[in-house]
Amino acid sequence: MRHLFLLFLGLLFSTLALAQQGSLVGKVTDKKTGDGVIGATVIVTGTIQAAPVDMEGAYELKLDPGTYNITMTYIGYKPLTFSGIVITAGNKTTLNGSMEESATSLKEVTVTGQKQTGTEVALIQDLKKSEVVVSGISNDQIVKSLDRDAAEVVKRIPGVTVQSNNFIVIRGLAERYNTVLLNDALTPSAEVDTRSFSFDILPSSVIDRVLIFKSGSPELPGEMGGGVVKVYTKNSVVENSTTATVSGWVRHGTTFNNFLSSKRANTDWLGFDNGPRQLPSTGSVEEIGTRLPNTWEPRVVSSRPDLRLSLGLNRKFEIGGKYLSNVTSLSYSNTQERYEIVRQRIDLYQEDTKALSVRYDYKDDRSLASTRLGIIHNWQMRLNNRNRIEFRNFFNQYGTDEVVHRTGVLNTQEQERDEYATHYQSRTIYSGQLQGTHEIGEGEHTSITWAGGYNYVFRDEPDYRRYQNQRPIGTDEPFRVNIVETPNQFDASRFYSNLNENTYMVSGQWERRFAGRDTLSANKYKLRVGFYAEQKERSLANRYFSYVKDASTNPSLINSALPVSQLFSAANIGPGGFKLAEATLPQDRYDAENTLVAGYIGAVAPLSDKFNVSGGVRVEYNRKSLLNGDGISYKEVRTIPMPSFNAAYNFNERSLLRLGGSVTVNRPEFREVANYVFYDFSANTGVQGNDSLKTATIYNADLRYEFYPSRSELISVGVFYKHFRNAIEQTIVPLGSESINVGFANAPTAYDYGVEVEMRKSLAEASQNAFIQRLNIVLNASFIKSEVNLSDDERQIINRPLQGQSPYVFNVGTFYQDDEHHWQVSAQYNVVGPRILLVGDRSNNFSVIDRPRNIVDLSVTKGLGQHLEVKAGIQDLLNQPVRQSWDLNRDNKINKNTPEETRHFGSYRRGTYSTLGLTYRF
Repeated sequence: MRHLFLLFLGLLFSTLALAQQGSLVGKVTDKKTGDGVIGATVIVTGTIQAAPVDMEGAYELKLDPGTYNITMTYIGYKPLTFSGIVITAGNKTTLNGSMEESATSLKEVTVTGQKQTGTEVALIQDLKKSEVVVSGISNDQIVKSLDRDAAEVVKRIPGVTVQSNNFIVIRGLAERYNTVLLNDALTPSAEVDTRSFSFDILPSSVIDRVLIFKSGSPELPGEMGGGVVKVYTKNSVVENSTTATVSGWVRHGTTFNNFLSSKRANTDWLGFDNGPRQLPSTGSVEEIGTRLPNTWEPRVVSSRPDLRLSLGLNRKFEIGGKYLSNVTSLSYSNTQERYEIVRQRIDLYQEDTKALSVRYDYKDDRSLASTRLGIIHNWQMRLNNRNRIEFRNFFNQYGTDEVVHRTGVLNTQEQERDEYATHYQSRTIYSGQLQGTHEIGEGEHTSITWAGGYNYVFRDEPDYRRYQNQRPIGTDEPFRVNIVETPNQFDASRFYSNLNENTYMVSGQWERRFAGRDTLSANKYKLRVGFYAEQKERSLANRYFSYVKDASTNPSLINSALPVSQLFSAANIGPGGFKLAEATLPQDRYDAENTLVAGYIGAVAPLSDKFNVSGGVRVEYNRKSLLNGDGISYKEVRTIPMPSFNAAYNFNERSLLRLGGSVTVNRPEFREVANYVFYDFSANTGVQGNDSLKTATIYNADLRYEFYPSRSELISVGVFYKHFRNAIEQTIVPLGSESINVGFANAPTAYDYGVEVEMRKSLAEASQNAFIQRLNIVLNASFIKSEVNLSDDERQIINRPLQGQSPYVFNVGTFYQDDEHHWQVSAQYNVVGPRILLVGDRSNNFSVIDRPRNIVDLSVTKGLGQHLEVKAGIQDLLNQPVRQSWDLNRDNKINKNTPEETRHFGSYRRGTYSTLGLTYRF
C-alpha cells in the first residue's frame, strides 16, 4: 500500500508546474438577429483547444501567452476566422464574432474539440440521445449541494436511495441488484458481506457525472436488476487550473463533546494500521496470549471539528502535435461521529393485549472516527483526430476506528450488561484502466474501443476486541467480566481478518456505421460486436480467540471484579491464570475465484426521422467456485443468453417515447455462499452464508415519455415492471439465541413495478422578477409496488414486499444562481418510504422495517473576487431519528399502537451536520 501511495505522490507532483495564463473572452451572435449562437464553438485553429458558447452567447477560452489564429464554428453558419490574436499573461483579450447563416445545403460537419460532459446541458443532451432508459446527475448540480461523496450524490437521481450511508438502492431493489462501473470498468468492493461498491469512498469533488441505466442493452453488463451505475471521474481539460478547498464540519451531539477512542497507531491519520494491532506471526497460541497488548478499555477524548481537504490540478500539454491532458485530485478527510442507539429484541407479541416479551433491552454508545485519503490521477492523450488513449487511476485508503459501549438488560438470563467492543479496520482500493478509442478507414465509418483494467482490494481487521461485563438484575453487585471455558466470538474475544482480492479485466468493441437516410451521424445504422472478460480471485482468512479459564485457573481470579485492564494483565496470563485459546474453524477461511466471459452483438437502426430501434443479445459464461478450510466447496457454472430491445419514437424535436425490454441476472457473491458465521457486535447480529443459493433471473420492461422544454430542461414520466425467478434476499435465520443470525435465501418468484417522475426546470420564463428568473427546480419521485410469492409451506411470511424495497422515494431541490453577484443557494429535501431491512418468519423472528425519515439540506456559496469562494451549509437540518423497527403483527407495517420505546431493532439520531469551507482557484 505504501508503495502505491508513494507512486501516486510522484505522479501528483509531476503535474504542478504551470505558467500563468490569459483569457480570450467575448460573445458570438447571429448576424441577422443579434441573438447569441448557443452551441457554437470557439477553437484555436488547427488544435483541440476550444471553448463552448453558453446560453447568453458568451465564451471564455484560457490560453498560454502567445499569438493565435481563432475560428468560430457552428452547424448551419459560415465559419469565422481571426488571425494574430495576442494573449498576455493574467489579462483578458476580447474577441466578438457575428456569424452569418450558410446558404449552402447542410452536410455533416465535424468539429474537433474537447467535449465537456459535466455540465447540465451536456447531461440533458446525453439523456436525450441515449438508446436506453437512463437517468443521471451532472457536476453542475453536484457543486451546488453539500454532498461530500458519491453516496450522497446518487440519492438525488430518480428512483435511487442510499442504505447504510454508502450502498445504493435503485427502484427499491437492494444494493446487491445493482452493478457499478467506474469509468466503464467494474468496480472493486472491499465489503466482506456484500457485493456492492461502497459509494462513500469516492469524494464528490472528482465526479464528472453519474449515469444510471435502467434498461438493458447488449453493451451493458448482464448482471443488473435495479440498474447499471456508471460513475465518471473528471478526465478532460479545457484550461489549466488549480483548486484548493478546506472545510470544517461540526456535528450536533458529537463535536466538542466526549468521544470514545481505542489506542491509536501512529499511522491511523493516514487510514491504516502499521503494526500495533496486528497478530504476532510466530509463537504458539498461548505464547501469543502473553504478548498481545492489554488494550480493552477505550480512552475518553474531546471530539474536534471534522476536517476535509482537497486539491485539484488540471493540466494540458502539446507535445509534437500530440495533445496531452491530466486531471489529478487529492482528497483527505478526518471525521468523528458519536450517537446513542436503542436496541431491543422482541420474542413474543400478543396483538389483542399488546403484551410484549422483550429478550434484551440495550443502549449502545457508539463512537466512529474515520480517515480517508483518496487520489484520482487520469491522463488523456489525443494522438490525432482519430485516435485517443486514456489512462485512469483511482486509489483510496480508508480507516475506521469504532468503539461501542453497550449497557442494558438481558431478561432471558436475568442479567444486567456492561459491554465494550473496539473495532479498527482499514481498506485499500486501487483501480486502474488503460483505454483506447480509434476511428478506422476513410469517412470514419468504423471505430474500435478497447480497455484493460486491474483492481486491487485489501481489507484488514486487526484485533476486533469484545468482552461482556455482567451482574444479576436488580442488584448492586459489581460487574464481572464473563470468562468461559470454550472460546467464542462473544466473550473476551479477539478477532483478526484479512481479505485480498485481485481482478483482471479486458474488453473490446468493434462498431461499423452504415449510411442511412443521409450522412449525418444520428441517422446512420450501427452494428456492434464486443466482448468482456474478467478474472477475480479472493482469499479471506479469519481467526478468533478468547481468554478462557480451566481447572488450573485461580478461583479468586474467576470470581474477581477487577477491571478488564487489570484482569488480563500479563501477570494473570499463563499458569494459574487465564490462557488464550483459539476458536477458529476450518470454514472461517476460504479461497475463491470467479471467471466471467461475455460476448455480444447489437445493432442500432434509425428507421425514420421519428423512429429508432436498437437491440441484440449478450451471452455470459460465468464460473464461480469457492473452497473453504474444511474442504467444502461451492461451484456454479452457467451460460446465459440475455436478449434486449429498445425503441424510441420522437414526436418532435423536444419530446419522445421510449420502450425497453431485457433479460438480466443476479448472481450470489462469495460471502453469500461461504458457510461461516461472523458476529457483528455493533449490530448484535451474526452473518452466515448459504451454499445452496442459486442465480436469479430477471425479466425487465420499461416505458418512458420524455419532454425537453430547452437544452437544459427535462420532464419525464415512466413506468417499469420486473419479474424475478429465485430472487436473492437477506433473511433472519432462526436460532433462538441472544443475537440474530442474518443469512441469504432464494425467493421462488417475485415482481416489482412502479412509476417514476422527473423534472428539471428553470423559472427564467415564468416571471419578470429577477429573483424568480434565477431559480431552478429539480424534482423526482418514484412510487413502487413489489411482492414476493411463497408457498404455504414456506416458513417466511407469504405475499410480502421484496426485501430492501421502498414503496416511494421523493427528492426535490431548489437552486438559486446569481452569476453577476457570485451567489449560489440551494435547498434540498429527500424522503424514502419504509422498507424491509431483514426478512423474518412466521414463528420466532419478526421482520425488521427501516422507517422513513425526512432530510433537509441547505447550502450557500458566495464568490469573493475571481479566485475565492466561501461555502456554508447544514445537512440533515431536521435530525429525525433513524428507526429500524420490528414488524410485530407481521403485516409488513409498523404497529403504531405499540409503545415507541419497546419496538426498536435499532433507533438513533446522527445529528445535524454544519459546515464552513473555503475554495481558492489559482
